[in-house]
Formats: sequence, structure tokens, C-alpha cells
Amino acid sequence: MRERGFSYLGVLFVVALMGILLAAAGEAWHTQAMREREAELLFVGDQYRKAITRYHAAGGVYPRELADLLKDSRRPDTRRYLRKLYADPVTGKNEWGLVKSADGGIAGVHSLSEAKPFKETGFRQEYAGFEGRKKYSEWQFALVPPAAAKGEKGGQVR
Repeated sequence: MRERGFSYLGVLFVVALMGILLAAAGEAWHTQAMREREAELLFVGDQYRKAITRYHAAGGVYPRELADLLKDSRRPDTRRYLRKLYADPVTGKNEWGLVKSADGGIAGVHSLSEAKPFKETGFRQEYAGFEGRKKYSEWQFALVPPAAAKGEKGGQVR
């Protein structure tokens, strides 16, 4: 009879230990997944910034909507600045926050996620403005005209 009690306690201990290990593994997996999403956000945001820069350089105005980056209707020939409209890697949605220019066009994009980023320091030079930002929505990927680039850094990529 006593042996069954010890066996039962042993099984409870093993189950509890397995639960703790699975919780730790789940946390590590979640952290890794978010770091991958952050890296993808940096890539996709930079693609939008580059596309907006090329669109602006081709005509001196900002796009009115993100779909304008897929096919430039201002030109008789087909000119594409993006292959497709990317989803926000952090939220998983096709919605982006828009950084508006003075003329009402789109100067950049940012995530709509209010989550706290894992990465807060150690950014490459072009993302230096993201240092210390507390939310993904503060990572703005925007074209900064050369005259404005001399003034302030903000959270924008140049």
C-alpha cells in the first residue's frame, strides 16, 4: 500500500516537471517567433520605404494609396515599385498605419501593433531612429526629404 503512494507522488512529480519544461519551451518558441516577425517587419517596412522613395523620385509627389506602388498610373508605360502589397508581419493583417506627407500623400508606413518590441537597441545604422521605441507602431518606415533629414531624426528610416 505504501509503495502505491510513492509511485503516485513520483508520477505527479514527473507530470509537474514536464509541464514546467513545456511552458519554458513554449515561451522560447514564442520569443523566437516574435524575433522573426520583427526581422520581417524591418524587411517589409524597408521595401515600402524604398518603393515610396522611388515613386516620389519619379514624379515629385507621394502616392495617394499603397496600391499606387503596384502600378504607377502617372506614366504611360508600366512601372512597378512593389511586387505586391505586404501584410504587417506583427499583426498579420493587410492594414498599415500611414505616415502622411504635407500634401496628403503617403510618405511612409508603420505597424498598427501596440505590442512592446523585443529589440530595442543594436539596430543597423538605417534603423537607428528605432532605438528605445516602446511599441512597434513607433517604428516608422518613411521617406524623409533631404531638407528635413538634416533637422531631426525622429523614428523614421532615412
